[in-house]
Amino acid sequence: MKMKPIWPQIKISLRNKLITGIIALIPIAVTVYFFKLFINLFDNMVRPALDPLIGFHIPGLGLVISILIIYLLGVVMTNVLGKAIFQLFEKWLNHVPLIRTVYQTTKQILGAFSMSKSGFERVVFVEYPRKECWTLGFVTGNSVGKDGKKFVNVFLPTTPNPTSGWALFIEEKDVLPSEMTIEQGLKVIISGGAIAPQQLNIVGEKKKE
Repeated sequence: MKMKPIWPQIKISLRNKLITGIIALIPIAVTVYFFKLFINLFDNMVRPALDPLIGFHIPGLGLVISILIIYLLGVVMTNVLGKAIFQLFEKWLNHVPLIRTVYQTTKQILGAFSMSKSGFERVVFVEYPRKECWTLGFVTGNSVGKDGKKFVNVFLPTTPNPTSGWALFIEEKDVLPSEMTIEQGLKVIISGGAIAPQQLNIVGEKKKE
């Protein structure tokens, strides 16, 4: 009986284990790399001022000081004077073309995620702007008509800026529940549908109650 060569099997096993190891290592390496960049970013911001004072460099000190500054900024922003100063600063930024675009875009995205924690109850699908065309919406409340019909208050955001949109009052039977969380729904809107679940609970023809 002729035996099969062992070397090809060993080579395949080594290759598979190497590929598995690389796949496991890459996410860790990328995370460490960006975490190091994050720390160095704050260190480089305060190093010119701190290093001459203390005579040496302490890795991570910039991050600690930056967190302290961010906390103090939050304290200032909670009072009337701090808000007024910050509004003046924002007006100044709005006069600088490129900086204005970056600042407003970043603020809108952060504002969208802060909205997810106040006001949005769940994600739904609404048949809009035509039949068999579905739009993602966020439920903000419920209403009842004079005839007793139950309505769902739905906010339809625009893409990629979910801080603007339309407020609709739709009968409950015309709203299709979604299995997505608020955060997932916002990611779909901001990415223009690029970051969306592969399978949605949308059917070709909605069932009538």
